[in-house]
Amino acid sequence: MTAATDSHSPVSPIDRLLRVMAALRDPDGGCEWDLAQDFSTIVPYTIEEAYEVADAVAGGDPAAICDELGDLLLQVVFHSQIATDEGLFGFDDVATAISDKMERRHPHIFGDAKAADVRVQWENIKAAERTSNGPKSALDGVALSLPALLRAQKLQGRASRVGFDWPDAAGPRAKIAEELEEVLTAADDIERTEEIGDLLFAVVNYARHLGVDAESALRAANDKFARRFKAVEERAGSDMTDLPLEALEAHWTSVKASERR
Repeated sequence: MTAATDSHSPVSPIDRLLRVMAALRDPDGGCEWDLAQDFSTIVPYTIEEAYEVADAVAGGDPAAICDELGDLLLQVVFHSQIATDEGLFGFDDVATAISDKMERRHPHIFGDAKAADVRVQWENIKAAERTSNGPKSALDGVALSLPALLRAQKLQGRASRVGFDWPDAAGPRAKIAEELEEVLTAADDIERTEEIGDLLFAVVNYARHLGVDAESALRAANDKFARRFKAVEERAGSDMTDLPLEALEAHWTSVKASERR
């Protein structure tokens, strides 16, 4: 397959992209770098592009969102082309599989079923899919490569659906205090690291019970810190490293106050 097309035969944008990717992976005249890639080497780029989509959405620029979605789509096409080259599956198989899944998980749209709670129906169908080949853990399918906070939240949500959960937010709130005390009394760095992990897990659980997405909340906190720190840098000037902590704290307080106004 080549990137060239008949000028009298319009090619859809997705077909054009598939042809471009096939040309890049063509052993006869393709791109050396693209030919050297496999699933494992491309995954880091796939993850990075997904985060860049999130950044573009947060920035609210439609042109940037469009651009980053294109980069993410390329990752799907790249993986599909690798699979095609290895005789595993192709892009059409990927598109067909996700279409089948969406129709299967929305019987109230594509079938005769009626759902009082669409979210519950969605989760029930997903659970049935996971157990269709025999009994499996309720935690199966939670990706290991997810950001740690997001994975913790998903693991807790899965456990909750089978009844393994606190009845309300009081339990995880008390657990935070318990885990913090265990951090303070840890015997060594190894134990302290483990207890810090337990503390973070408890905070995520508390956030989940309050209806707060921990990953989004921490991302917002990161952005807020970066914004305020840069403002402190501007106020402190080039001598920031020479200023006492009290002066830096005063700048920080001033920046916070200015944001409130």
